[in-house]
Amino acid sequence: MNRDYQRIENAISYLVENASHQPSLKDVASSADLSPHHFQRIFTEWAGVSPKTFLRYLTLQSSKKALTNEATLFDAANEASLSGTGRLHDHFVTIEGMRPEEYKNSGRPLTIRYSVHESPFGDVMVASTSRGICKISFLDGNRKPEDLLIDQFPNAGIKEHAVPEHDEALQLFNNGATDVQSVRLHVKGTPFQITVWDTLLRIPEGDLRSCSDVAKEIKNPKAVRAVGSAVGKNPVAFFIPCHRIVPVNGKFGNYRWGIERKVAMIGWEAVRTSKEFRTGE
Repeated sequence: MNRDYQRIENAISYLVENASHQPSLKDVASSADLSPHHFQRIFTEWAGVSPKTFLRYLTLQSSKKALTNEATLFDAANEASLSGTGRLHDHFVTIEGMRPEEYKNSGRPLTIRYSVHESPFGDVMVASTSRGICKISFLDGNRKPEDLLIDQFPNAGIKEHAVPEHDEALQLFNNGATDVQSVRLHVKGTPFQITVWDTLLRIPEGDLRSCSDVAKEIKNPKAVRAVGSAVGKNPVAFFIPCHRIVPVNGKFGNYRWGIERKVAMIGWEAVRTSKEFRTGE
């Protein structure tokens, strides 16, 4: 994993655990095993703001404000700009569900190509079929990328091979990436899951929603638990932004790729949609 991100992750874990005490720069730097000066530099390069400013976006008050935004997911699309940090994922990302015969061992088997890259949130595997990106997963521990794909596509032919679509998709990690072409996702999921994932695309950067909010958006308000299950099975990290789903109390909740990474994403996006970041204040 990118060593700088590992240090950032350790620092974010410390910030979350000690936010109520407003830890000093020296204390946070020590948690990342860095000098205050070195830590301030790499954190600011990563986040675009100082650790102290970033901490403001991790408070419960800030989370509740993002969660209780009265605009609906769909209203937000009318207000957002297509450039810079105002973009919505659904301007760039479209979802197509796989047909069952595409991933069963019948006829010609599905071929999946994957490659591993660095991202602002650690090493990430990107995998695709001939019709689009089928999986994006952050890599932690000793599990090999092939194993992650075999779990989901046991009958597929899997090859390590970078294709241009992988690099193009990863441009969405870049701040203000305005030249990204539409990214097509070719995912394995039930119709209900795909409906939920498509709805997640409509949550603007910097905003948060609960499973209850999503259930209401898909006109199935009683399906809160089923929505939560679909969120947890999201196969495409970050691009289908399940990290923007939090409990109704405004706390950060769980995340299949690690709570520290989820908090990093929420804070990173909140900073980039803030006035002070856009204006350089």
